[in-house]
Amino acid sequence: MQNFADQCLDLAESILEQNLGSINEDGSVKPFGDEDSRIDESGHAALAIGEYYRATDKEKHGDYDLVDLVARCITFQSFNNSDQENGLAFSALGMLSFGTNKEKNPAWERLLEETQDKIDSRLLHRSDYTNHLQAFNIAKAVARFTLGLSKKDETGRLIERFLARIDENSSAGYCDEDSDEFGGVFDIYGVMSFVFIRQALQLHSNVNLRERKLPSLRTYVEKYVRMIPDMTRHDGLAWAYGRSIGVYGQMHCISLILQALRDGWIKEEKRPLYILTLRKLFHYFFVSYLDQEKGDLVIRDGERSTVDQHTTRMANFDAARYLSQWARLARSIENKSLAKPPVVAQKSSVRYVAFDKKHKKEHGLFIYKNPETGLLIQLPLVGDKKPINSDSLAFPHSPGVFDWPVNRYMPIMQPELTFGDNVVVPSFYGKNCVAGMGLRKSFYFRYDQPELINTDLKMVNGLGSCKVNWSFSGNKITSDFSFTVKSQVTLDSMRYVIAIATPHSKFRIGSSPMIGQEGLRVQVIKDDFQATWLETEVVTQNLDYRTYFGNIHYLQVLSRDHSLVMRPNQVYRLSISFDPDIVEAEA
Repeated sequence: MQNFADQCLDLAESILEQNLGSINEDGSVKPFGDEDSRIDESGHAALAIGEYYRATDKEKHGDYDLVDLVARCITFQSFNNSDQENGLAFSALGMLSFGTNKEKNPAWERLLEETQDKIDSRLLHRSDYTNHLQAFNIAKAVARFTLGLSKKDETGRLIERFLARIDENSSAGYCDEDSDEFGGVFDIYGVMSFVFIRQALQLHSNVNLRERKLPSLRTYVEKYVRMIPDMTRHDGLAWAYGRSIGVYGQMHCISLILQALRDGWIKEEKRPLYILTLRKLFHYFFVSYLDQEKGDLVIRDGERSTVDQHTTRMANFDAARYLSQWARLARSIENKSLAKPPVVAQKSSVRYVAFDKKHKKEHGLFIYKNPETGLLIQLPLVGDKKPINSDSLAFPHSPGVFDWPVNRYMPIMQPELTFGDNVVVPSFYGKNCVAGMGLRKSFYFRYDQPELINTDLKMVNGLGSCKVNWSFSGNKITSDFSFTVKSQVTLDSMRYVIAIATPHSKFRIGSSPMIGQEGLRVQVIKDDFQATWLETEVVTQNLDYRTYFGNIHYLQVLSRDHSLVMRPNQVYRLSISFDPDIVEAEA
């Protein structure tokens, strides 16, 4: 892994070279282009510099004094009284990266006494969260104790509380990001949480505590580790649904695999598979997001976008942090893991990951692979955070083939029914979820919705129900939605949307799948709503219709814009099939 480590470090240095100049005298960070800066970017910059120092032991990078820069960032973050936890947690770990003994820590010594006192008081402030923000509280506890700012170590208690809440909100042991609301938000933030907690524990001065807590963490981390090879497409794209994916979907997954390899949490016979997966993930990250000419990271441009809270500057510092971390972790992984290449199955396969199964609702992720054409879809049946968008809707997510816009709600490959003030889609939860093999080597994924749910994430009790059946055979995908109402009701309208997009014209893998000349080959098999296809809407130049991976060019809308009286005990079906013409993108 030495060559991989060297490559990561070279890239980290290139990114830092392009972004260290954005740190102002007061420790704030200049925004990139016309973006707005975030207050917590200073914390992200501090940890990026700290991780680079851990990987190299260098206090200077070119003309930049790294100790001075990190002290500036920590100072700015410490005097920022925002209630956001991540900036403070990032800056605290950035300082710990220069040494766990504050008397010998050059970053601590560079701080004014007033700043040291401020850090002391800020780190002693206690808060409590039920989502990924609790990982930042754990990092703060590590910093408090390790720097000698508190004689009481709360790290272990906070980790146990974090894990206990996972068990409270998920019967299968996955992180629910929104348990206080509708719940069931199982996304990439679960991976991020464990990566950050493990990184924080590595900086804890009490090695014994770390060793005591690692077995508990392993029980949960292994669930995510086992998912990643199944989710990784042949071109290296990994996590492809939910909020905040794109480059972060790649970086979090790479970090989790490297940490698991370093800690020995992957069985020896499985290590070649994970090394192969790691190579794919990194290649996709390298080609899709790094500007080879300028040496920095590109997360939004005229062809793709990302969530509002991810600024280009923050993403660049996070990439430098992760690359430095990867270099350090790779050096600790034995090369014998590369000895025997894995045998990759060449048959279509499915996997259903049950995230939570309770009396009222179930959540999970259905994964289908067709290695002959490279089609891999991720069909999530999960909750969302308000305001909702298309990222977590229950349709086959497969960038380049089945796409959706970032930060925008549209009923992608889902019938959207409007009843007065209630707009319902068959997403967000299910009951009686089942996946398996059907006739003629086909596969299926089925679930019920005993009560319809609206786009405000509220059950519309007494309105009606829905049964959903997805079937997969080769590249052919068929969706069947069967609605029934409990009493006579008027449907105001129905809408169903397909987005046609392409991978990025410059930052893309040549083997990435995309739609060929014959398109998705859509066929409406059954439509009891008697909807019609509207004129295709061209949105190539509309920046509101970009994906995490490329540009949306066309929207195809199946619509019924006039009322329909729906009667009880009658089934209203919408059945649509797809047989996409899949070709390679070519670099």
